[in-house]
Parts: sequence; C-alpha cells; structure tokens
Amino acid sequence: MASFCLEVSGPFACFTRPEMKVERVSYDVMTPSAARAVFEAILWKPAIRWRIQCIEVLRPIRWINLRRNEVALLAMPNNGGIFIEDARQQRAALLLRDVAYRVHARMEMIDGDARSNPTKYVEMFQRRASKGQCVNQPYLGCREFAADFRLIETPDAESVAIADTRALGWMLHDLDFTRPSDPQPRFFNAYMQAGVIEVPAFEETRG
Repeated sequence: MASFCLEVSGPFACFTRPEMKVERVSYDVMTPSAARAVFEAILWKPAIRWRIQCIEVLRPIRWINLRRNEVALLAMPNNGGIFIEDARQQRAALLLRDVAYRVHARMEMIDGDARSNPTKYVEMFQRRASKGQCVNQPYLGCREFAADFRLIETPDAESVAIADTRALGWMLHDLDFTRPSDPQPRFFNAYMQAGVIEVPAFEETRG
C-alpha cells in the first residue's frame, strides 16, 4: 500500500446531493467519491483500488447560483440523434466557486499481480501525476467543471487548510457495487475540523 496527496482546484464545482431530483445543489465540500474519481482519472487499473483518507479544504466555501441548459434525452446510436431545441431544459444550480482541496488517498492492491509488484503501480501514478498526465480529464463533480491537479510530495510543507469547523451532515461516501446492476449509495456523517474532513473506511458507512 502507498499513500499519495493531490491538490485539486478549479473555478467551479458541483458535488450534487442525491436527494435533489431536479435542481442541482452541491454539497459544501468535495465528496470522497468525487475525490476518488480524480485519482482514477490519473491511474485506473483493475488491480488497484483508491481509498480516500481525508480531504482538506484550502479556500473559503463560496457559492454561486446559475441557470444551466441541459438535454433531457440520452443520445443512442439507433435513435437518429437529438434535436437540441426539442430536448433542452433550463435548470437552476447552486454551485461552489473558486475551490481548492488537498486530498489524501491510499492505493490498495486487490489482485495477485498487483500484490506481487506494487512498485510498478506506485511509480506509474507518481510519473503521471508529477507530469500532469491523466487518462481522462479530472473534474469537480460534473464533467463540465474541469479540475487542475498537482502531486504534493511533502504535504506538511504546504499551507494549512481553512480555519473553518462545522458539521456537514450526511454526505455521500461512494456507491456500493455489490450488485453491479443496482449500485446503492453509502453515506457518512461528515464533520469538518479546522478545514479537514476525515473520511471513514467504506465498511463503516451506512446505506
């Protein structure tokens, strides 16, 4: 096992609350599942798994209200495409603005090949992250909100998190894919202490 730290930032973010059915409303901070997706955008292999350990909030929590155009239909190869004017919907969104996080994650090896040669995967991630390389563009909750990232070699030498302590309530941790055809959300009671959210193990979350 190896641990890594990334600084992730961007002008906008939306970590959508699943209880909001129509309008998009973001959680106050980045969710563990969104953080995991950033690490997987840099390196995803069937042999490894990313465990988010903690998330540090580096900039004050700020909000912005926007109205966004969305398409109500899903484009399929056999439906002849979508005429956007017929499928467009305008929806309100409560987004975060000017965000930055420092995310700590552990790489876990989950099959025989990875366990026998973990150095290969560790070096692969370090090389890609240090050069700003990724398999696909990381994003901040929604794909239109691209994320910048950089590998943090010595987290203790970086600036401290914001001086903000608050209860964040029940937050989405990740999806449980025990039944791949019907993934179920898992939640944890999040608390931010001096800008730091400690993330429990997935096994300690609730459905």
